[in-house]
Amino acid sequence: MKQNALLTPVLIGGCVVMLISFAIRASFGVFQIPIADEFGWLRTDFSMAIAIQNLAWGIGQPIFGAIAEKIGDRKAIAIGAVTYAAGLVMSSYAVTPGGHQMLEVLVGFGIAGTGFGVVLAMVGRATSDEHRSMALAIAAAAGSGGQVVGPPVAEFLLGVMPWQGVFMVFAGTILLALFMLPMMKAPTASRADLEESLSAILAKAFRDPSYTLIFLGFFSCGYQLSFVTAHFPAFVTEASSSIAEGGWLYSAGVRSTSALGAMAISLIGIANIFGTLMAGYLGKRYSKKYLLAAVYTGRTVIAAVFILLPMTPLTVILFSIAMGSLWLATVPLTSGLVAHIYGLRYMGTLYGIVFFSHQLGSFLGVWLGGRMYDIYGSYDAVWWVGVGVGAFSAIVHLPINERPLATRSA
Repeated sequence: MKQNALLTPVLIGGCVVMLISFAIRASFGVFQIPIADEFGWLRTDFSMAIAIQNLAWGIGQPIFGAIAEKIGDRKAIAIGAVTYAAGLVMSSYAVTPGGHQMLEVLVGFGIAGTGFGVVLAMVGRATSDEHRSMALAIAAAAGSGGQVVGPPVAEFLLGVMPWQGVFMVFAGTILLALFMLPMMKAPTASRADLEESLSAILAKAFRDPSYTLIFLGFFSCGYQLSFVTAHFPAFVTEASSSIAEGGWLYSAGVRSTSALGAMAISLIGIANIFGTLMAGYLGKRYSKKYLLAAVYTGRTVIAAVFILLPMTPLTVILFSIAMGSLWLATVPLTSGLVAHIYGLRYMGTLYGIVFFSHQLGSFLGVWLGGRMYDIYGSYDAVWWVGVGVGAFSAIVHLPINERPLATRSA
C-alpha cells in the first residue's frame, strides 16, 4: 500500500543507500594522481577506467531494474552492493591499466544496483501520487549529498592510509547499505503479472515516439555532467594566466586555480541539492516535459555565456552555482515522466533503458574531453559540443506526449 506521508521508510532507506553509493562514486577523481604516481600510468589510463565505469553503469541499470522487478527490489540492491564491494576490493589489487579498467565494470554494475534505477522505482511505488514528484527529488538530492561528502572524505583517508586501504574502507561502507534493506518494503506486482506483461509494455514503449524522445533527450545530461566533473577543474587550471591577472585570485580569497577548480565542483554539488528539490516541487505542479526543456535551455545558455565571457573567479563561481542548480534537476523530472506515461510497475526497467542514453553521453563526455584536448590543446571544442547537445535536448522534449499510455486511444 502506498504511503500518504512523504517521509516513508522506503524513502529514508533509499536516501541512505543513494548517499553512500554516490559518495563513493563521486570520489574516484581524487584517486587519479595517487594511482598514476604509484604505477607511472598516463592520466588517460585512469580516465578510461572512469569512462568504462560510466558505460557499465548505464548497461547495468536496465539489467538491475529487470532483476528488481523479477526477484525483488531489496535483493537487487543487495546484489548491487556486493558487486560494488567486490569491484572495489579487486581494483585495489590491480597493477596494470587494463586490469583496473576491466574491474571498473564491476564497480559500474554495483553503482547501477544501488543507484537511481532501482531506488527511484521503489520510492515511486511506495509514494502516493501527491508526494511522488517530491519524493523522487529527495532521493536524487541524497545522491547529490554524496557528491559533496565523498571527495573530502576520500582526501582525508588518503592522508592516513594508501589508496588501496581507502578502497577497502569504501567496500565495507557500501555493504553497510544492506542494513537499510529491512525497512525498505515497496509494493510490487505478482510474479505472474510481471512475467505476463513485461515484454508487452516494453514493446509498447519502444513503439511510442515519446519514449524515443525521452531516451535521446537524456543523452546530453550525461555528456554535460561527466565532462564538467572530469575536466572542469583542469579547464579552470589551464586558464590560470587570465584568472590570475590583476590579482583576481587573491581578491576572491582563492589561493590557486587548482583550488578554484575543486571549489567549483563542491559548489555544483551544494547548489544541486537545492535545484533537485525545486525540480521535484515544480514537477508536481507543472508539465514535466516543459520543465525539462527549460532545464536544458538554461544549461545551454549558462554554458554558452560562460565560455564567451573572460574567465575570472567570479564567473567560475557563478557558473558553478547556476549549473549546479540544474545539475540533477533532470532526474526526478525524467523518472517522474516515465512513471506518469508508462506506469509504476516497470518503471525500473523503462527508466534504466532511458538512463543508458545518459551514460552513453557520460562516456563520450569524459573520453571526448581528453581526446579533443590532446588534438586542439584546449577544451573549447568539446565545450561547444556540449552546448549543441544541450540545445538538442531542449528541443526534443517539446513534442513528447505526456498523456499516460493506457489512456491514449488505440
